[in-house]
Amino acid sequence: MSAEVTQHAASAPSAADAPTPLLAVEHLRIYFPVSSSRLLARSAGHVHAVDDVTLTLSEGETLGVVGESGCGKSTLIRGIARLVPVSSGTVRFRGRDITTARRRDLAPVRREMQMVFQDPQASLNPRKRVIQILGTPLALHGVPRGQVKGKARELLARVGLDPEHLNRFPHEFSGGQRQRIGIARALAVDPRLILLDEPVSALDVSIQAQVINLLDELQDELGLSYVFVAHDLSVVRHVSDRIAVMYLGKVMELSPAQELYLKPIHPYTAALLGAIPIPDPKENRSRKRMVIGGEPPSPITPPVGCRFHTRCPLASEICSTQEPPLAEYASGHLAACHHPMNVTAQEIAAARPSGASPLSADSVMPKPEDAGAPPATHKDEN
Repeated sequence: MSAEVTQHAASAPSAADAPTPLLAVEHLRIYFPVSSSRLLARSAGHVHAVDDVTLTLSEGETLGVVGESGCGKSTLIRGIARLVPVSSGTVRFRGRDITTARRRDLAPVRREMQMVFQDPQASLNPRKRVIQILGTPLALHGVPRGQVKGKARELLARVGLDPEHLNRFPHEFSGGQRQRIGIARALAVDPRLILLDEPVSALDVSIQAQVINLLDELQDELGLSYVFVAHDLSVVRHVSDRIAVMYLGKVMELSPAQELYLKPIHPYTAALLGAIPIPDPKENRSRKRMVIGGEPPSPITPPVGCRFHTRCPLASEICSTQEPPLAEYASGHLAACHHPMNVTAQEIAAARPSGASPLSADSVMPKPEDAGAPPATHKDEN
């Protein structure tokens, strides 16, 4: 990282001055090797699934992580849960470094950090009844055998299911009900943090709302913290306190949720917001959207400079040569863009490099004359 970014990070408040976050991810990288030949197993490079991501999560907070398919958001939370190996960087839970912790040392951590998966059918063992699915984590958590059934009934009731359905198999439930069982299984060990990997993307819209409302109620009741992964910004809007926007393994923008919708700074975020359908047909047809062409580049050989410059309608020469740092604007709004949108020249001049910037970022900050660059827009005709 540049000297300017490093200096700013050093001048930030120390960990001793600020409360320890529940979760701290620092410069996390997760690379997957690619072999050129199955016979010789020669390395042909690496997939840069997660490439230098820094995030924090406070107690009781919900952090939304959004982006296109393949941007690395699911791999990020799997790395946090230590379900996939971490290439470099650190993951701290309650101040404890768990990046290289052994399986035995991770056992108490995983009681406090649970995960709900995207496909509720694939995540539940089809050969086991609900009492077995919920009873196993309860027994591992030290619940006496005679109390397991009663605790399992309580869990089903808590997630809005009939406690009498303990002896059913997963295939006897609907998709929404299976996801509720997955949530009940995560709650069985009294976690403090739940990692949600697109928990409603496989459900009908009406069921999505029910599951989201359930998660919101559980958070208020139990004081839970969430990392909520989704590809749909309209889903995370109602549940997130902050939202991180990822593209090709990197964080493009990180902002308080409401501000992100009112004032997107990165062109990629603006394009994602433009893809959200508006219920009013007339308003939906008359609005202008930023259009992104082409396909995302290969994560094996990501572009030099800004990862998004090959598809960005605002890209200039500097975007293809220098990687922008995460610039910190007012209200803790971070964005990595040489041509920020919806900010004034004064806001650009007051911005500073964030300590969450990638180590590979250059020191070049946006210039005030780049303020208010008009995006390429498209008027809906259908």
